[in-house]
Amino acid sequence: MTMNMNMNMNMNMNVIRNVDHIAIAVWDIDEALPYYTDVLGLPLVQDELLSSAGVRLAYVQAGNVMLQFVQPIGETPIRKHLEEKGEGLQHLCFGVEDIPAALGSLPGEEQVQVKMGGRSRRACFIGAKPNGVPIELTEIDPYLAEDAAAGKNS
Repeated sequence: MTMNMNMNMNMNMNVIRNVDHIAIAVWDIDEALPYYTDVLGLPLVQDELLSSAGVRLAYVQAGNVMLQFVQPIGETPIRKHLEEKGEGLQHLCFGVEDIPAALGSLPGEEQVQVKMGGRSRRACFIGAKPNGVPIELTEIDPYLAEDAAAGKNS
């Protein structure tokens, strides 16, 4: 490995702060949750409707990572995913401090579209799908418009 490659790998590794969540695509969150909450005893942290993405999201805390259940509420990419692949693991999400900065450090990802995701956080799916796994990035803290206006979030 060359020194430049090592430096790039170290820079990129510093961008990722944690595994934020593991997403599970389901047809019906209300049918999926009881196993995780009642049988496994994992607490439901949040349940929200993200109309802009056409999904309902529920988050269950599982130690130092969350499980995110994703249910379609219309004709959306997640519905297509479920029709083609069925229920199951859908993507892996990493937490970052600042998405534009993170994208700038990932080769070929500078033009990725950033949207508002669950839990009032900015999020995006990067183009790379290592080992066939879709990768999402989400900011660790909720995105506040007043912070953006003050220059605290880019």
